[in-house]
Amino acid sequence: MEQNQGLYHPSFERDACGIGFVANIKGYKSHQIISDALTILENMEHRGACGCESNTGDGAGIMIQTPHEFFFDECIRLGFHLPAYGKYGVGMIFFPRDLMLKEECRDIFNRAVDKLGLEVLGYRKVPVNPDGIGPTALSVEPDIEQVFIASPDHISDPEEFERKLFILRNYASHTIQNSVKKDPIGFYLASLSYKTVVYKGQLTSLQVRNYFPDLNNNRIVSAFGLIHSRFATNTFPSWKLAQPFRYIAHNGEINTVQGNLNWLKTSEKGFESPFFSKEEMEMLLPLITDGQSDSACLDNMIELLLLCGRSLPHVMMMLIPEAWDENDHMDPVKKAFYEFHASLMEPWDGPASISFTDGKMIGATLDRNGLRPSRYCVTTDDRVIMASETGVLPIEQKMIREKGRLQPGKMFVVDMEQGRIISDDELKNKICSSKPYAEWLNKYKIRLEELPEPRVLFTELHHDQIFKYQKAFGYTTEDIESIITPMAVDGKEPVGSMGSDIPLACLVMNRNTSAVISNNYSRRLPIRLSIRYVKDWSCRWQPLLEIMGTSWWKIHWPAIVLH
Repeated sequence: MEQNQGLYHPSFERDACGIGFVANIKGYKSHQIISDALTILENMEHRGACGCESNTGDGAGIMIQTPHEFFFDECIRLGFHLPAYGKYGVGMIFFPRDLMLKEECRDIFNRAVDKLGLEVLGYRKVPVNPDGIGPTALSVEPDIEQVFIASPDHISDPEEFERKLFILRNYASHTIQNSVKKDPIGFYLASLSYKTVVYKGQLTSLQVRNYFPDLNNNRIVSAFGLIHSRFATNTFPSWKLAQPFRYIAHNGEINTVQGNLNWLKTSEKGFESPFFSKEEMEMLLPLITDGQSDSACLDNMIELLLLCGRSLPHVMMMLIPEAWDENDHMDPVKKAFYEFHASLMEPWDGPASISFTDGKMIGATLDRNGLRPSRYCVTTDDRVIMASETGVLPIEQKMIREKGRLQPGKMFVVDMEQGRIISDDELKNKICSSKPYAEWLNKYKIRLEELPEPRVLFTELHHDQIFKYQKAFGYTTEDIESIITPMAVDGKEPVGSMGSDIPLACLVMNRNTSAVISNNYSRRLPIRLSIRYVKDWSCRWQPLLEIMGTSWWKIHWPAIVLH
């Protein structure tokens, strides 16, 4: 991740441009699904970006289901055996290329695995083909390996094992970041799950298929392929900020991200969950680290809420709600859901179109602004193709059973375990009626009209006391006359000047400032001056300029020219 350079700052990272997925509604796995997803990625070359080198991309990648048969055969060839599907997790690790740093990261990661009572079965070097990759991308290319981690015998629920992998990833990443020497590449876990694997990098959309030979192997099969092509707007691309992330691919941006992160930081120390012990929760935090993009931050938040027991559509409704406030036409049950969760989670507003998956279901949602396209079609052979635009995958028109586009605030979900598409109405009605949200609101919401009268009576302040408080809290005469008085007396919206007539900061902040004062005859005389503020007869702050022991009121500011 790049550090501050010139006007760049990591907090302004924005990315996400081209998204799409192909999925089999019935959950049937095939290599063709992966090939079709890569074709969509290649046809969205215009959605990505490159640097001054046309062969150095901003980032591209694909997420697929764990190809158990392929990994089983590969691990036997490497000398170790994998257990049944669901009893092991696969991690895609970006290691530093420096050998000493790489082994130091590996040692810390292995110790973290042992601490959590897990077992490393082995590592696999991911074959890559760097031919045609630009020099800039190659200069920070990580050493990519896959790690295979066995589930303990006492864990029978795969979702509980998934939580252990989540703890491991965060704990190991925090430990390595805080203890290993920083280098331009660093350590990063692109994915760590028993359900999904992410292949991504600082590549163009046309390079992904050839860079990862695994993706061309017919033994790699999946029921879906989720792809992303990145356009890093006014920011630096990097290997770790390529998408998809662990649960989403994002087209657009999160304009509320700074406020979202501020609220998160103020509350995360109080996080509790029946799914994580207090020690495990401490190992997870901080949930979001510095230097991430808005999409990566959103993905981190989705992961936490999902692994705390909610369904993925439920989490997406919490984070990206519909426009419910003051909407008298919305179903009261749904409105109660959104109002209840508004007290727990502030919205992550876009414009944003987000494709998401937990490995068992896949879908997409559009935020309430509705300013990003998401179009889909359903074919007669039970495929769903969704992307930023139509035509990304050639389909014969006679095979198209249904097509459409996402509406603002709506959700489209394919449940591959049930083998069907779940409509927005059915999905949200089930989620919103699962708990008595309206009852909880009526019981626990505090209303102003229900509050008791204050015990301490208001005592009128004297004029000098009011003036003291006005000074302490920075009120000016303009604030009182132009803003507060119209609101208090007439109940009107305040109207003020859009300009700024504040004195120059260098004259306000500095005492004994060297300057030049010009008179009407353009004569300039270097002098020493000092400035302090006093109240005049109308209670306005006025600058008092002291020159050679003489005080002048109401200096004509344009006449002062910095030397």
